[in-house]
Amino acid sequence: MTTGVGPVPPPAPPRRTTDDDEQPSGALKTVSRTGDRVMRFLATGSGLVVTATIGLIALFLLIQAVPALAKNTENFFTFTGTWVVSGPDLKFGIAAQFYATMVVSVLALIIAMPVALGIAIFVTEYAPRRLAGPISFTVDLLAAVPSIVYGLWGILVLGPAMVGPNRWLVDNLGWLPFFKEPQSAANMSTGGTLLTAGIVLAVMILPVITAVTREVFAQTPLGHREAALALGATRWEVVRTAVLPFGFSGYISGSMLGLGRALGETMALMLIISAVGPIDFNLMESGETFATIIANNAAEFDDPLKTGAFISAGLVLFVLTFVVNAAARAVIARKA
Repeated sequence: MTTGVGPVPPPAPPRRTTDDDEQPSGALKTVSRTGDRVMRFLATGSGLVVTATIGLIALFLLIQAVPALAKNTENFFTFTGTWVVSGPDLKFGIAAQFYATMVVSVLALIIAMPVALGIAIFVTEYAPRRLAGPISFTVDLLAAVPSIVYGLWGILVLGPAMVGPNRWLVDNLGWLPFFKEPQSAANMSTGGTLLTAGIVLAVMILPVITAVTREVFAQTPLGHREAALALGATRWEVVRTAVLPFGFSGYISGSMLGLGRALGETMALMLIISAVGPIDFNLMESGETFATIIANNAAEFDDPLKTGAFISAGLVLFVLTFVVNAAARAVIARKA
């Protein structure tokens, strides 16, 4: 008599035991916990080493700068004259160097950030794969160019090419504080202006910002893109509503990395701008940054007070970089 049930399958053969089956269940947990402890120790130790190194650098700068600051006869924050650090006369301040450093760095950031954002969006969202690779590779190669090469390009190629545009800006937009007639005609004749320096710095920090932004945009969850497309969004709307919000923190982080390089750039700026200029927000003038004034006077570091005077400029640059990065982290945390 049939029951309507199919044939009963044969019983499964007995499973062979291995050495792994004989290990207690807690063995893997013990190994995992040991690995966690090791990684936690290494990560914590690395963080402490980096923090201690930064603290020691700050301590070194402070110790070296205090004696010279104590003997300085001028107000360190408001003195804008020529640095005098020879003999008993110690007259130096940071106002002019702070101004020039911030002007060229912020100008470079204003130029580089939109360009880097456009490149990152194009490479990750619009460019075909056969084109995205060469573009990314070419932009990344800019980071491998030595800074002195950028400086030579700036003073020998870009500077002369900017003479005409600089003259046009002065003649037609001279009523603006940014494009007034400079006090020194040499700046206009060679193109060695703050504007030229800002453009060169923009090219130098462009690959840093682009690389970080591109990698963050590429990590946008696929579900975010598909959800926007399912709602009928166009490609640009997908970028605006899904990609940009997700990658904003990475974009700011990359920009701050680029700003950090711009603040400390030395060789390129030494070749383009090396003369003290006035503090009047005129991009047609020249100037000295913290890095260039230290490098230009390195040969005079034969006296502790002289050395301390210029190390004080390095201390201010150190604090400035720390403040900029802290502000960037605050912006990223608020956005998150």
